[in-house]
Amino acid sequence: MQIRMQSAEALTAEQIQEFLSGSKDIEFAGQDRCEVYAWIQRTLVAQEYHKQGKKRRGAIRAYVAKVTGLSLPQVARLIRRYKRTGKVETRPRRRRRFPVKYLEQDVQLLAEVDRAHERLSGPATRRILERECKIFGKQEYQRLAGISVSHLYNLRQSAGYRQCAAVFESTRPSGVSIAERRRPDPQGQPGYLRIDTVHQGDWEGAKGVYHINAVDTVTQ
Repeated sequence: MQIRMQSAEALTAEQIQEFLSGSKDIEFAGQDRCEVYAWIQRTLVAQEYHKQGKKRRGAIRAYVAKVTGLSLPQVARLIRRYKRTGKVETRPRRRRRFPVKYLEQDVQLLAEVDRAHERLSGPATRRILERECKIFGKQEYQRLAGISVSHLYNLRQSAGYRQCAAVFESTRPSGVSIAERRRPDPQGQPGYLRIDTVHQGDWEGAKGVYHINAVDTVTQ
């Protein structure tokens, strides 16, 4: 069941108790989180929540939970946030981002090495990257010189690597004729078979029998 959150925050204590008593078997749910949180804040302000006694605060929490469809622990957590900051609002989700160690130029460099060496195994490629930096002094290989074999394979699976390492070749014409029926040319060498059919008729008017013979083209 849905209710409109208009002026519902300004109910008196008696009206709240009457509402809770008359809606025990009714479930409510807020439709939009921002709207729900804004209504909770208006209710806490209108009811002067922190000035009320323990029993009155419990009734307000139950009322807020009933109207919004939130659990009592959720409502208590939002009230603590309101007490601490003066607001009830959504918190932006913070996704943990891991630091990026290998840059786009490192992926391109790995693709170039793989193209030059025809994509060797992970350990062999790692050894090449290490030698480029430590023996030949190429500083552009500094980050890749310490890469693990497993992470090297991870970079090879990335979209940036596939784009850099992709090699496209035009379709080459076939030098062999396909599905061309022609008489064999044995050049005087035996071993080329010719299939002959011989029909044996039937004097009683039947269609007869066909015999299939495989005959060498040269030796017959």
